[in-house]
Amino acid sequence: MESSAYLETEKTGNLLLKFAVPCIFSLIISCLYNIVDQIFVGNGVGYLGNAATGVIFPITVIGWGVSLFFGDGAAASLSVSLGKKETENIHRSVGNSILFSFLGGLVIILISYCWGDGLLRLIGATDANLSLSHDYGFIIYAMMPLALVQNTLASIIRADGSPKYAMGAMLVGAVLNIIGDPVAIFLLDMGIKGAAYATILGQFVSFCICAAYLTRSKAFRVSASSFRPDPTLLKQVMSLGASSFLTQLSIVVITVINNILLVKYGAVSAYGADIPLAAFVVIMKLFQIVLNIAIGIAAGAQPIVGYNYGAKKFKRVRELLGLIVKWTAIVCLICTVLFEVFPLFFIQMFGADGELYTQFAVQCLRIYLSLILFTCVQKVCAIFLQSIGHAKAAVPLSILRDVLLIVFSIASPMVWGVTGIFWAAPIADVLAVAVTAVVMLRLWNRLKAEDGQPAEGKSVLQQSRPGIIITIAREHGTAGKKIGQLVAQKLGVPCYYKEMTALAAQESGLAKEFISGINSDENAIMRELYLSTSAVQQAVIAQAKAINMIADQGSCVIIGRAADYVLQNRKNVVRIFIHAPKDYRVKKVMEMYGDTELESRKSIARSDSARGIYYKSISGHVWGDPHQYELSVDSSIGPEKTAELICGYVSHI
Repeated sequence: MESSAYLETEKTGNLLLKFAVPCIFSLIISCLYNIVDQIFVGNGVGYLGNAATGVIFPITVIGWGVSLFFGDGAAASLSVSLGKKETENIHRSVGNSILFSFLGGLVIILISYCWGDGLLRLIGATDANLSLSHDYGFIIYAMMPLALVQNTLASIIRADGSPKYAMGAMLVGAVLNIIGDPVAIFLLDMGIKGAAYATILGQFVSFCICAAYLTRSKAFRVSASSFRPDPTLLKQVMSLGASSFLTQLSIVVITVINNILLVKYGAVSAYGADIPLAAFVVIMKLFQIVLNIAIGIAAGAQPIVGYNYGAKKFKRVRELLGLIVKWTAIVCLICTVLFEVFPLFFIQMFGADGELYTQFAVQCLRIYLSLILFTCVQKVCAIFLQSIGHAKAAVPLSILRDVLLIVFSIASPMVWGVTGIFWAAPIADVLAVAVTAVVMLRLWNRLKAEDGQPAEGKSVLQQSRPGIIITIAREHGTAGKKIGQLVAQKLGVPCYYKEMTALAAQESGLAKEFISGINSDENAIMRELYLSTSAVQQAVIAQAKAINMIADQGSCVIIGRAADYVLQNRKNVVRIFIHAPKDYRVKKVMEMYGDTELESRKSIARSDSARGIYYKSISGHVWGDPHQYELSVDSSIGPEKTAELICGYVSHI
């Protein structure tokens, strides 16, 4: 892809700066609402106010998760549709996402208002902060439907090619919140209610700006019909947004567990239940800022890393890894020094209310954030691994620290009391970064050893005569690949299989290994979540472009990768599905791989399931449905005879 060639020639430092800064800025803006409220509430209401916002935080995160469920899902669906040039249903995906985000907000309102204070006590409210939690939360709830729609629209707007517009809408809302907080809290003497009103004012204005975009959108136009529920489209959107939703849900689980533990162990300490809860809320805001900067660096580097890895520029990949870790380390070391030397300043920034609170908050800030360098390095390494297609390592590493944190948050206070909850972080950090270091060292050595290998690219394309394009989908164990190669050989046309991933890597800037693994036969649940991520959707779009590039060269055979669906609007395509009885396939797998019968049956089940889920995720159709193919062939007659049968069928078209 000529337009992306600069990714492998321009200085890595300049590239990283260019890509990372916008990512960092976007992430910082996204967390401004809550942080600003925290600062002004702490100074205007006191530590009990901070504790109250901490109680409401899980509910707002659930709302955020619902909005991403539909917003990121709609954004991915929009991107995929644009990549395939299938734009007729985009407005329905957008409309359904907006509608169900709004309804999701109404459900949260209904549950929160009906359950009332009982819900607040369940997620960490105490007798001392219950009234403040109630006052703050019951105002925030009221804006939930429109706030969710605003977040959903922001994702859609970015996918529509207007990221600056989405960022502008968020920034305007954040600025209004910043201005509104001191006015409402101090000038109007509204206390914590003022902070809530300032928040919903900013959210409402952001919503209006985002809603106005619908009149000027590029790829779609909404109408009344767009909002008519469409179960098929909605299911597709939700499957694409599942990963984002579950990520937010994990934050809720961690927050609620910590709230409950802080109240439980704080109540039997000298500090009481509210001081630990309030201190934790403040510390987490500081943690969030530093972590977002680190994630912004790594996320900004993703397209650069992926492109160079796909081009086999492993020296540049190592340079980029070094820069990512170096920049992250510099930011974290500066912040760590500031936190350890000037902890009182940061605590007082969020309000200081009594010597006992200040003493505890300072102590715990120093503990919890002492090894934030390890936290951030571990997280950016997980993102780096995802960038180069090492999903098997990236997914476990991305959640490793969080799992360890939960374990030690539960175990540590049994030994050290309420402060043990804060010691859980550095303990988890040490263990997580140790595992990460082993993984990354092995990767570093492999990249060093493989540097200089030639890259695959558009050279795989073969000009062919005009004519029929044959797509072959096949069950595992049917010898479908061999049959496709035989058909191509007999017809004298090119055959494409793995070559598609090389082209897709060029088109996306993602690693070839990443693209080739998007329909792997891993655990079904993890596979469905994985397919919903934005990086995978980017790979799917690039793969569709590669398939169309291949088809443009002339007559050929294309094996797998849902090519039948990608090329559905072309008239010169023959879609073939190859199947066979289970026992025949088991025997073939045993012969090919030396597996036992049991292993072969499991392999067939996993592989067929993976292909089915992948096909359904991008097409919405059932893989192997005979109605979607011109010819469905039982290959148990043998590869040679099957190939002859296909050639005979094609010759009569």
